[in-house]
Amino acid sequence: MIKAGLDIGNSKLSCIVADYKNPFDIKILSMSSIPTNNIKKNVILNYELLFDQLKLILLENEKQSQTKLNSVNLNFSLLNSSSYYYDSEIKIENEKVSELHLKKIINQSDFFKLNTSEFELFNNILSYELDNRLFFTPPLENYSDKIKINFYKIITQKKYIENLSSIFKKLNIVIENYIPSPLSASLSSLTKDEFELGTISINLGHSTSSISVFENNNFIFGDTIGIGSNNVTLDIARGVSTTISSAERLKTLYGSLTSSPSDEHEIIEIPIISGEKNSFNQITRSSLNSIIKPRIEETLEILWQKIKDNNLSNKKIGNVVLTGGGAQLDEIEKYVSTIFASSVRVAKPLEGLNINKEYNNPSFCDVIGSVIYDPKKFKINFLENNYKTRKKPSFSGFFAWLDQYI
Repeated sequence: MIKAGLDIGNSKLSCIVADYKNPFDIKILSMSSIPTNNIKKNVILNYELLFDQLKLILLENEKQSQTKLNSVNLNFSLLNSSSYYYDSEIKIENEKVSELHLKKIINQSDFFKLNTSEFELFNNILSYELDNRLFFTPPLENYSDKIKINFYKIITQKKYIENLSSIFKKLNIVIENYIPSPLSASLSSLTKDEFELGTISINLGHSTSSISVFENNNFIFGDTIGIGSNNVTLDIARGVSTTISSAERLKTLYGSLTSSPSDEHEIIEIPIISGEKNSFNQITRSSLNSIIKPRIEETLEILWQKIKDNNLSNKKIGNVVLTGGGAQLDEIEKYVSTIFASSVRVAKPLEGLNINKEYNNPSFCDVIGSVIYDPKKFKINFLENNYKTRKKPSFSGFFAWLDQYI
């Protein structure tokens, strides 16, 4: 099966085409990336330019993969989205648990609840409780007095979806799946054990940073904030009065999150924004790092606060995986380890994928995850038939479902 994935970021468009046989047999047929600045916080800044860029990158990947693309998986930023935890339960008085019981619980929950102005990006079961005992698979055939199901849903405003869908409609491309970007970045970077044992995945992008949390093979949280590695670059440019391109170079070559005594004596020459050629100033590496650290610390503290606000800090998840361009900042693992009190690693895309060296780095984990994504893993098995006929239920579809199961 040929699968194509797209990531529309604030700084680049990335596209990938793969021959997907199963999660362990994926052959990359093509992959490319081009710079863009035509979208910000899910709002299109220049419709025609973005259309032209998308058309260009899709045609390029069709040529490279020798495949006609009719549909794509599209990564979607969780900026301005909302996470929603909810639950529902029934009493059954020592009956054997059946699928009918579980469907009744879902029916009386908020599973199908959605306002007309909203779009559902994710909706799944987190766990089951049988007489207050926790299960992560349907506890069918067990006798019980009370069954409870815990759910997790991510919702965004439909207008943001329509902003993008209108372009793809004009391109005659069907959007097969909208994938939360934090989930996509994790799919290409986390190991099987990390999904099962519990992991916090952080993607430090150009203009945004996202976080996702996994436990017992479940995606239990995802969110995005509007701060990224480009904010660090701008802080440097303002702080030492240099050009943005020079600030990016300083960050990449000399920036670090840990200090050493020699930093006070290491002198770096930087061009001045005066417009005069061969006009330079001098700063110490210590001064540069003193600009970088507060912004990275702020970003990580906000992401950690997201964990706390959603009552996930008490899970004491001991693994953090970093992706995104910002994950390549020197000594970032030690810094993250201090804030999250966890073991930390910087991840490249999973081994076994034939990825060119140019793209085999943390910056492209999100787009690679878009072809690894398997919607079946994030759907409820005993409702699978309903998903096939109706992804977003209408009122008539809801009552048809009701007639079938209740």
